[in-house]
Amino acid sequence: MRVTEKGQVTIPKDIRDRLGITPGSDVEFVVADEGVMLVKVGDARDAFQSFDDWAKSVEGRFDLNGLSVDEHMDWLRGPRDDLDRH
Repeated sequence: MRVTEKGQVTIPKDIRDRLGITPGSDVEFVVADEGVMLVKVGDARDAFQSFDDWAKSVEGRFDLNGLSVDEHMDWLRGPRDDLDRH
């Protein structure tokens, strides 16, 4: 994708369709250390708010049955021979 002399780019149709971006839609560029994301205004905030609500609703409900975090991770994925746990 090439930036024009006016600093414009064309958002590919498949991305516009996926995000519901139509003429007149508001979009934002969200800057992160890894790069930049294009988001439809409102969608990212709504998604983060929904996630925060969900996280608060399950806070304190995860029971490791007395296992440490490392023991639980070993239980989930199996022991790791590539790690030295001494």
